[in-house]
Formats: sequence, C-alpha cells, structure tokens
Amino acid sequence: MYVLIGVGLVVVGFALRINPLLVVTVAGIATAAIARIGPVEILNAFGTGFAGSRSVTTFVIVLPVIGLIERYGLQEQAKRLISRLKAMTTGRILAGYMIIRQVTAAVGLNSIGGPAQTVRPLIYPMAEGAALERYGPLSLRMRDKIKGYASSADTVGVFFGEDIFVAIGSILLITSFVDTTYGLALEPIDLALWAIPTGVAALLIHAPQLLWLDRKLTRMAAAPAQEKETASADS
Repeated sequence: MYVLIGVGLVVVGFALRINPLLVVTVAGIATAAIARIGPVEILNAFGTGFAGSRSVTTFVIVLPVIGLIERYGLQEQAKRLISRLKAMTTGRILAGYMIIRQVTAAVGLNSIGGPAQTVRPLIYPMAEGAALERYGPLSLRMRDKIKGYASSADTVGVFFGEDIFVAIGSILLITSFVDTTYGLALEPIDLALWAIPTGVAALLIHAPQLLWLDRKLTRMAAAPAQEKETASADS
C-alpha cells in the first residue's frame, strides 16, 4: 500500500510543474526506500534502466539531418508544393498523415515518422503552406494551433497503431509481465487483435478533429477583421 506513495509524488510533482526527470527520480528512490530496497540495489536498478534505454538518445543523430533540411529549404519547397494543390487543406493533410502514421506503426514501421524527423521539417510546413494559401498571413495563434495539431496527428497515430504489431516492445512487456506475475499464458497475437478496435476508435475520434481544424482556422482568420470592423464602427 505504502509503495503507491511514489505515484502520488509523481502526480504532485507534475502538477507543480517541477522538472519531470527530478520528479521521477525522487519518486523512484522514495518507492524503493519504502519497499526496503538497499541503496546498492537502487543504484543498480537505475543503472540497468539507463543501459537498457540508451536508444532514447538517438535523436541526437537526427539533429544534423534536420539542420541540413532547414539549410537547403525543404520546408519552403513543401510549402510551394502544397500551395499548388488547391484541394489539400491543413486538416486534410494532417488527417492523411495520421492515417499513414497509424498504418505504418501497425506493421512495425515506427521509425519512419516522428515529431523531430517528420513533423517539424515536413508535415508542419506542408500544413502551414496550405493555411497560407487559403488564409494569407497567419497569426501566431494560428501557427501554434497548426503545430499542436500536427504533433497530435503523429502522436495519436503511432500510439494507437503500434500495439497492433505483435513484435512491439509494449506487447512483449505485457505478455511477460502477465506470465511472470500471474502465471497466465497470454499470446501476443491476442493483444494485437484486441488493439485493432482501439486503433479504429482513435482514428474515428481524432481524424474528424483534424478535419475540423479547417473551420477553426477560418474563424481565427476572420476574427481580427471582425474586430477591426467593430472598432471602426464604434469610432
């Protein structure tokens, strides 16, 4: 019962907007101390976890590529391409990307997309280019809205698509945990099949929200003009 105090520390730390790394570290140490785990075992657990997740630092390899993309104007070329396709709105681009991201994640191709390697240098400029073609100069609020929705298209797509692939780490973790903890034999294919309805539900919920972004941008683009007309009428 008391070991759940660590969960409470995480919730409180995130609510107070304290550094997430510091919050998780303190919560882990507190939980281990309550469970009467010695300092050496705690240090060993942290070392094992760090050694097993070194792949999270591979984003550093992508940074030079993103720099070259920025330097040689791939974003500008993406904007020009989208400006020639009149039927491609911001919402349609992001909804299409989400479908592609979810399908590729479902077959195990997680690495072909992501916020750093795809959304920032390619998808967002394309979505922004479509908005520029339709609304003209964009406000900061409109740009931030497009950035947020572009990131959500990638995150929702991969999160609800990857569990459909039987060899993904989360599926293997669940099956091994259930086997070692409860002694139940759970096949990865069973989890993958049960993930399909969830993935379909995520698509049916979030894709319309991405398409609805076009209406939101239209209202946001019209708002300044309405404010100016109101101000001039009052004067």
